[in-house]
Amino acid sequence: MDTAVERAIECIRERYGEPLTLTEIAESALLSRFYFARLFKEETGLTPGRFLAAIRIYHAKRLIETTSMSITEISYAVGYNSLGSFTNSFTASVGVSPSRYRRLARDGVGALPGPEPGPWPGSGMVAGTISLPEGHGNARVFLGAFRTPIVQHPSVASIVVDVPSGRPSCYSLKDIPEGSWHLLAVAVADGIGPDRRARRTSLVGGHGAMTVTVTDDSVMSVAVRLRPSRPADPPILLALPELDPPATVMTHPGCASVNPAPEPAGRRQAAGHLRVASAAPVPSGP
Repeated sequence: MDTAVERAIECIRERYGEPLTLTEIAESALLSRFYFARLFKEETGLTPGRFLAAIRIYHAKRLIETTSMSITEISYAVGYNSLGSFTNSFTASVGVSPSRYRRLARDGVGALPGPEPGPWPGSGMVAGTISLPEGHGNARVFLGAFRTPIVQHPSVASIVVDVPSGRPSCYSLKDIPEGSWHLLAVAVADGIGPDRRARRTSLVGGHGAMTVTVTDDSVMSVAVRLRPSRPADPPILLALPELDPPATVMTHPGCASVNPAPEPAGRRQAAGHLRVASAAPVPSGP
């Protein structure tokens, strides 16, 4: 990544609570405002303002989870000067209101917010493998298709896949509407050894600023490789359930599509329910 963009991202992460302007962010990158805005979008897939907004909502989530500050206090702490605009931005990005998120953080997020509603003129599928970097144990991976390079509400399709240590796992993400989408993954991986739970690592993956184009009745093949997150990665905003890696993942050679239970004609997968894909191929019958 361009070092000027890296300087700007560092500025955003350090000063997100201030009323930052595009000019101030560009000055931190030692670039003119117009050239900087174009370069930042080319490098990250986001405008500087959208990246700043994502950082603010991310820190608001952390404050809601870990402090007793009021929602109003949090909104001002992360750079908003209006509780209403903060609440609207938070709800649009996370999928639930700030007060609802506080309850979920206390009680546990049981299910995802539902996918973006249709109707869609056509849909296709993306399938392939998900692999972990070396030195990690089993992982539970959330994979979704999004309009932007940010894991935020809403996804248009999503799935959770259990990936074993040391080998790829198959996935198939179905009912993706026609169009170009960002395929993004978030994972929690166990460590290796007797203290695997204490050494858990968060991982990310997918196409980032690139998109996958889906057409009606098509099947796109995409390999997803997970990696540790980097400072330049946009934060995770969607209210995700706990991605608790399983102790054991059954594996078999080869890949097969993951077939969910059939839905009634004309209906997409019900909102708020995750499909967990096994690493094993689906049996083809006797």
